[in-house]
Amino acid sequence: MHTFQPYPVDLIEFDPFTKIGKEWMLITASNGEKTNAMTASWGGVGVLWGKNTTFIFVRDSRYTKELIDQSDYFSLTFFDKSYKNALKYFGAVSGRDEDKIEAAKMHVNYFEKIPFIDEGNFVICCKKMSATPILPEHFLDSEIESTWYKDEDWHTLYVGEIEQILAR
Repeated sequence: MHTFQPYPVDLIEFDPFTKIGKEWMLITASNGEKTNAMTASWGGVGVLWGKNTTFIFVRDSRYTKELIDQSDYFSLTFFDKSYKNALKYFGAVSGRDEDKIEAAKMHVNYFEKIPFIDEGNFVICCKKMSATPILPEHFLDSEIESTWYKDEDWHTLYVGEIEQILAR
């Protein structure tokens, strides 16, 4: 396992448009028995309810969503560019069908009880604060449903309080 150090939130130089939208991240969650990770390119960081927070979007069909729903915690792990193919794999295969972490030759590490992927170089450990279904009756732009939800596989918006940031 790699050694991770706490990283002060006020020192972060983090471009979410690049780190999340272009380089992607793995969302990792565990129900105590099973751990799974999925690739995500939607989300962000900010301040909400007086706390430093992250927000992520997970489709109803994703196995990781089941684990997030069964837990109080999740993590966001970021990687260097050499892991792009592994991130594509995590987005294409279901953890219901196989142990993706093992198949990708990666490992689970923990900050206290929050799982994350050890091969990353930057981790945001989160305590779940809210889960809000994204439903078509809330769309103000009529193109959202026809563009992103043709199969009616909706997202849930999760807000997590940042418990710790880790860097390798």
